[in-house]
Amino acid sequence: MPGVVTEYGVGMTPGSFPEIIAGGPDGNLWFTEYGRIGKVVPATGGITEYSAGLSLGGIPGAITAGPDGNMWFTEAFGDRIGRIVPATGAITEYATGLTPNGYPLGITAGPDGNLWFTQGQGDRIGRIMPSTGAITEYFSGLTPGGGPAYIAAGPAGTLWFTEYKGNRIGRIVPSTGAITEFSACDGLSPDSGPTSITAGPDGNMWFTEYDGNRIGKIAPSTGAITEYSTGLTPNSSPAGIAVGSDGNLWFTEFNGNRVGRITPLGVITEYSTGLTAGCGPFGITAGPDGNLWFMEYDGNRVGKIVLTGTA
Repeated sequence: MPGVVTEYGVGMTPGSFPEIIAGGPDGNLWFTEYGRIGKVVPATGGITEYSAGLSLGGIPGAITAGPDGNMWFTEAFGDRIGRIVPATGAITEYATGLTPNGYPLGITAGPDGNLWFTQGQGDRIGRIMPSTGAITEYFSGLTPGGGPAYIAAGPAGTLWFTEYKGNRIGRIVPSTGAITEFSACDGLSPDSGPTSITAGPDGNMWFTEYDGNRIGKIAPSTGAITEYSTGLTPNSSPAGIAVGSDGNLWFTEFNGNRVGRITPLGVITEYSTGLTAGCGPFGITAGPDGNLWFMEYDGNRVGKIVLTGTA
């Protein structure tokens, strides 16, 4: 049966507030914590933490696999982009070219071979070249105060991002830096607080609405937005979202203390068995083992949800 949850916490520093998780090129899962980068081995749930090379107060935020075989992450409060080598745990930080107090938040690998990231307070989209660490920022077309949050690669060589404070979904074309925004007139409810975003199996971009308690979908070809809430517990605060090996979208409910599943047709199911009360599920990703792995921000654990037909 899908929805069986296992939690892992041995090896994680108490009070580390793990946030975002992503699959690495080494077959392990990598995640961010306050002052550390963590690694979990899918077969055993064994956790290792790395901190050497991280500046004090950097607070890693989002993390993603880069085209160079390394893991790249943001440091919101430290105004840096970081890189960790999976084989050694060696960390390098980059700051030159970043606007001060820009608050780097989300990060993803782009179709151009670079890493792209959001700056939640600087209202910019940034690009960093993995070969040199050179950073370029883009802001033309972004509404001031929008608060770009998380970012993901989409179809046709585009990148899509959420604007939590501005209540918009944005698109940037890596080849030109051209930015387009979509909002209420495209179907997004007011004050919905778009948060995480991912490319869906149906060719659309799917996102969570933390404040609006909905799951949203935007059609890349038209910008038309559809929202889903039936089946979601009120005030559950959908946070992270990822595509599962079963062809559905899976998301976390930070305040609802659940993991949810939404089919491409919009049917929602929630799961909570095995989750410790008050654990605060946040980031989620598909693991190399066919299961979903997620972070428990308040519970200080890594969670695994087993899908049908997987180990």
